[in-house]
Amino acid sequence: MKYYDRLIFELSKKGRTAYTLPESGCPAESIPAGLQRAQAPGLPEVSEVDVARHYTNLSQMNFGVDTGFYPLGSCTMKYNPKINEEIAAMPAFQGLHPLQDESTVQGALEVYYEMDKALASITGMKHFTLNPCAGAHGELTGLMIMRSYHMHRGDLARTKVIVPDSAHGTNPASAAVCGLEIVEVKSGANGLVDVESLKPLLGPDIAGIMMTNPNTLGLFEKDIKEIAALVHECGGLLYYDGANMNPLLGMVRPGDMGFDIMHLNLHKTFSTPHGGGGPGSGPVGVAERLVEFLPVPRVEKLEDGSFHVVRNCETSAGQVSAFMGNFGVILRAYAYILMLGKQHIKMAGKLATLSANYIKECLKDAYKLPIESVCKHEFVFDGLIDDGSSTGKPGATTLDVAKRLLDYGFHAPTIYFPLLFHQALMIEPTETESKETLDLFIEVMHEIAREAAEDPDILHGAPHLTPISRPDETTAARNPILKFE
Repeated sequence: MKYYDRLIFELSKKGRTAYTLPESGCPAESIPAGLQRAQAPGLPEVSEVDVARHYTNLSQMNFGVDTGFYPLGSCTMKYNPKINEEIAAMPAFQGLHPLQDESTVQGALEVYYEMDKALASITGMKHFTLNPCAGAHGELTGLMIMRSYHMHRGDLARTKVIVPDSAHGTNPASAAVCGLEIVEVKSGANGLVDVESLKPLLGPDIAGIMMTNPNTLGLFEKDIKEIAALVHECGGLLYYDGANMNPLLGMVRPGDMGFDIMHLNLHKTFSTPHGGGGPGSGPVGVAERLVEFLPVPRVEKLEDGSFHVVRNCETSAGQVSAFMGNFGVILRAYAYILMLGKQHIKMAGKLATLSANYIKECLKDAYKLPIESVCKHEFVFDGLIDDGSSTGKPGATTLDVAKRLLDYGFHAPTIYFPLLFHQALMIEPTETESKETLDLFIEVMHEIAREAAEDPDILHGAPHLTPISRPDETTAARNPILKFE
């Protein structure tokens, strides 16, 4: 048994302690009887070294972008430069309080103002709000702006939003939360929005359309200018889901495609930490005619060069977060943008696209490629070409491939999404991975395909080398064991 196989409760010995505290001087009577414990909590009694090893081993059991390749499709799990962390940890920023007088936080307000300008320049939008705290929060904020725009004009009949069948699941969810009805538009055989299927859906009840470009299959919507013209002609607005903005950095701007509203994921496109439940950031940008509907508060620059917080606006969609969003995340993204600069930011998109196409072409001999096309930052396979079912055993599935990857030290790609393909395996390498890492991943994926063809049972029982193998996921979700007995 390895050290980390033992729970900290199993190391507990009565009377052992990792610390001593001085007497508090606070009499027990000062705590209301209703708030006092009837008995001491059942915590493990261990030494300091056991505590340190417990948390260190737990951290090493977790997979992260600093420990290995993380090819999650649709998530853009790129490496986070450590200079970003140093900037965010500067005492002058870290010690700020959101209720300080604005005269004492001019540096922070300048960061907000300059970040707004930088994102507007990159995307072709007029202005951004940095207040939304996540991508889906940004979607909701953007749809609130869309509704405010139509309601301000007295166009109350526009209660429907068109969403492609390949969209991220948060798109219809955000629309529903905003009180809008979802209308689905089908994709064609090429994986792109079918313009002919879109036309009959357009009418006076359409508030707008939500699109991701490149879409969830990693394909660029080549008809976007025609789609924009059709939606605008019927009086609707175009919403851009910025989850897939990574390959377009410095190359193509959503504003130039005809989009009116968009959100960005700073924890995807701009290299801030991603995962673990947050904090994230989902700034929302708008075209010039929608600026008055942006949420408050916002930062503006006065004639004397100082920065002022605008807290009231009659036409604003309202306030969407406490104060002004996750400032530490915004700082990290701003540092990343400044580090790349205008001259280098386009390399991120070029290299992300190159990396994805390289993996796709190298693996399409072993994995089914449903759409033969040049992709952008990500692509989708539809399972194995030879799943081993010819051996008389159950064939290896996409889940089996994902689990087996863990034995080789790689995180699994996104699986079973998008729903367009039964055995979807969605891979996004990002621009921050070296060719050597990509080559090793390709080699491992080929090895797994060979194992599946010759003996799929190897994959059925994977992973074999992790602290926990393959639990019954349904039982674990329905009846989780959350404490040590």
